[in-house]
Amino acid sequence: MRVGLTGASGLIGAATAAALRERGDSVVTFVRPGTAAPTGETIRWDPAADILDDDDLRRVGGLDAIINLAGAGIGDRRWSADRKALILQSRLASTALVVRAIQGLPSGVGVLASASAIGYYGSRGAERLDETSTSGDDFLAHVCRSWEDAAQPASDLGTVVSTLRTGIVLSGAGGALKRQLPLFKAGLGGILGDGRQWISPISLVDEVRAILSLVDQPHVGPVNLTAPDQVTNRDFTRALARALKRPAVLRVPTFALALVLGTDLARGAVLASQRVEPAILLERGFRFTHPTTTEMLGAALR
Repeated sequence: MRVGLTGASGLIGAATAAALRERGDSVVTFVRPGTAAPTGETIRWDPAADILDDDDLRRVGGLDAIINLAGAGIGDRRWSADRKALILQSRLASTALVVRAIQGLPSGVGVLASASAIGYYGSRGAERLDETSTSGDDFLAHVCRSWEDAAQPASDLGTVVSTLRTGIVLSGAGGALKRQLPLFKAGLGGILGDGRQWISPISLVDEVRAILSLVDQPHVGPVNLTAPDQVTNRDFTRALARALKRPAVLRVPTFALALVLGTDLARGAVLASQRVEPAILLERGFRFTHPTTTEMLGAALR
């Protein structure tokens, strides 16, 4: 299988590229100007400038699937007005270019697995959420709705479009967990806010396996990429402390998070409560390698 991949330099993208190559697939990466020594076949593009290299598309010839993971980081810095605009526009621009690429390939593309996030649902307390649940009304919910909408025109081109509503991907190599580890290893980890907010994690291994399963056996519509085991921040904190054999008795109050991260990022992402179930994956018979929080953390810390 020949698979196009955007966001290949990110945590999930790099792991996905490696998994595709390991099973014998050909990976064609979309690369921006200035990308250091890209390997293998590439398609040059620059979503910010609305540039897609048509010569590269002709040279590539055809793709069986595209996995679209491009977009500016959500939690990398405070959410200023400019940062919010970048978070949204980077996703819309890259997804629109992917659709244009599908249109420009003579034989089209069979499957588009396009990233989204469980931010789609907004902060919903302890409500159990699945793919049929309504969208929220906060900033990240707006971003995710718009992001998913941007991928839909590919369906008019005969492409099966799956939107990947990813939860918190647990890996010691990147993401939220990597930022937490130094504090927890020093015995300075703690509960965030009141600790009652729900988080919906997934191991990096299962994230990649789920994406590949949707490339191999396409599904039309959204799919929650979360593990069956959702957990409160309080219980996750205790599980991580146990895994590291360190105390975690501190509490980081809401006002302190808002002071350090900014109110919007703190309330809109870090303290958001999302109890999201992987209903579609379970209906499809997907077997999680790391279904529990303990197993996810064990895999992430190895």
